[in-house]
Amino acid sequence: MTCSDSESVGGNTVDIATNHTVRDFVKDNGGHTVITRVLIANNGIAAVKEIRSVRQWAYATFGDERAIEFVAMATPEDLKVNAEYIRMADQYVEVPSGTNNNNYANVELIVDVAERTGAHAVWAGWGHASENPLLPESLRASKSKVVFIGPPGSAMRSLGDKISSTIVAQHAEVPTMPWSGDGITDTRVNEAGHLEVPDDAYHAATTHNMDEGLKQALRIGFPVMIKASEGGGGKGIRMVSKETDFASAFYQCQAEVPGSPIFIMKLAGESRHLEVQVLADQYGNAISLFGRDCSVQRRHQKIIEEAPVTIAPPETFEQMEKAAVRLAQLVGYVSAGTVEYLYTPADDKFYFLELNPRLQVEHPTTEMVSGVNLPAAQLLVSMGIPLHRIREIRHLYGLDPNGTSPIDFGFASPQSNEVQRKPRAKGHVIAVRITAENPEAGFKPSSGMMQSLNFRSSTNVWGYFSVSANGGLHEYADSQFGHIFAYGSSREQARQSMVVALKEISIRGDFRTTVEYLVRLLEMPDFRSNAFTTAWLDRLISAHLT
Repeated sequence: MTCSDSESVGGNTVDIATNHTVRDFVKDNGGHTVITRVLIANNGIAAVKEIRSVRQWAYATFGDERAIEFVAMATPEDLKVNAEYIRMADQYVEVPSGTNNNNYANVELIVDVAERTGAHAVWAGWGHASENPLLPESLRASKSKVVFIGPPGSAMRSLGDKISSTIVAQHAEVPTMPWSGDGITDTRVNEAGHLEVPDDAYHAATTHNMDEGLKQALRIGFPVMIKASEGGGGKGIRMVSKETDFASAFYQCQAEVPGSPIFIMKLAGESRHLEVQVLADQYGNAISLFGRDCSVQRRHQKIIEEAPVTIAPPETFEQMEKAAVRLAQLVGYVSAGTVEYLYTPADDKFYFLELNPRLQVEHPTTEMVSGVNLPAAQLLVSMGIPLHRIREIRHLYGLDPNGTSPIDFGFASPQSNEVQRKPRAKGHVIAVRITAENPEAGFKPSSGMMQSLNFRSSTNVWGYFSVSANGGLHEYADSQFGHIFAYGSSREQARQSMVVALKEISIRGDFRTTVEYLVRLLEMPDFRSNAFTTAWLDRLISAHLT
C-alpha cells in the first residue's frame, strides 16, 4: 500500500461495519473502509455535482441511489436563497454565516460536523478547504478516523503547493519555465517513502519581499508573473511587463492571499493552458485520463474548457501524460488530481505549471470523453479499492468490467497489448461556465433571486446549476452557478451544439449572466479555427472587440 495504513484506513473498516450492500461491495473488491455517509464541505455547483454523480453510480451499482447518504453544510445565506444542494442532500447542518473562513473553509468546524453527524468521510470538492493539508490530517487524527476523499496531506504539501511542486517537477526532469527557483532540485524521501521538499530548498525558491522579487524578475527578464503559491481562481497572480509596475503588483498579490509565499515566473509567450487528469489509488497505481484545454481565460480565470487536447501532437501530449503520472507516483498521490502545463504551439514545447490536488470544476469534460465517473472513482479509491477493480477503468482498458485481473497501466509488458487496449478518448466536449457577472460592467459579480431558468438538455448537451426557480445567489456565493457541456464527434460539432443550446437558454433574475457573451466568443473565427492563446480573451476585452 502506498499510503501508510494509518493514513488510508478509516474508522469504519469492513470488519466492523454494519451489514450493508456497500460493505459487501467493498469487501468483494479488495477495499478496506466502508463509506456510506459523506459530509460535503462545500456548497453551490460543487455539492450538486458530487451528489448527482455518486447517486448515479450508486443506482447503477446497487439499484439504490441512496446507498450513500449525504450530509450538507448550510449557511443561513444558502438556506435563505433555497440553495439546490441543500434540497438534494439527505440531511443538512446549519453552520455560521459570512465568509468561508467561518464555514466551508473552517477545518475545525468541518471535523466537528463530521464527528457529530457520524460521517465516514468528507468530500471538499474545489475551492474552500479542498487544498488545505490540515483538513485530511485533522480528519485522520479525529476520534472516528474520518476519511478525506482526496490526497493525503503529505502529497498536498509536496505537489499541491505551487513552489514545492515546481521543485519536484525539476527533480523529475519535467520542463519548467524560468522562475525564482531555477536549478533547485533538492528533495528528500519521507518516512512513507515519498518525495518532499526540504524547508531550506522551499525558502530558496521563495521571494520574501518586494526587493527580492524585483531582483528575480530582472534576472529572469520581463514580462513575468508574480504568483502567490496559495492563490487560485485569479487571486494572487499578476502579470508585469515592466520594472516600474512591479512593486504595486507584488503588494496586490500579497494583499489578495495574505501570508502566502510568493514566487516569480517568466511569462510564456503565445501559449496554451493544457491539463492532464490524473487518477491514483492507494497502492502506487496512477493513470492519465486524457487532457483538457483551458486556454480561454479572463484574468487567469477559465471561461471555456475542452476535452481532449487537440492543439498538441499526440506524441507530445503523451509525454505530458507520462510526466504527470510520474510526478503523482513520486509523491504518493492518491485520488483525482490535475497537472497543468503551458504549451507553446510554435515550437511544440511544454512547461510544468502546477498540480491541483483536487477535482477541477471542469472535470465533467473528462468524464464525457473517458466514460469514468470521477466523483465515484474518488469515493472508491477512498474505500481502498484499487484502480484495476473499478468497472469503468477496466472498460477503458478493454477488459471485462466485472473481472479482477491486474492491469498493466504503463504497458510495460509486451504481452499487455494482446490482452488489453490503450485507452482512447471518445469524441470532443466543449464546456462553458455560466456566471452571474455583467460583461458590460467589467464582469462585475452580482447576486439576487432567480425568477426562472429554462434550459433544455438534449442528446448532445447537458448542464447542471446550483440555482433553480425561486432560488438565488447570496453575496458570499461563487459567481458561477451553472456549467453546460456539449458533446460531438468532432470539435466543430461540439461547438455548434453549444452555440444552439446557449441561444435557447432563458434565465430571468435579479442578476446579469455571461450567456450572450459566451455565444459571441464561440462564434469568433479564432475560436472556430482553434487559433487562440491564454492571452486571447484579455486582448479582445482591452480592445473592446467583445
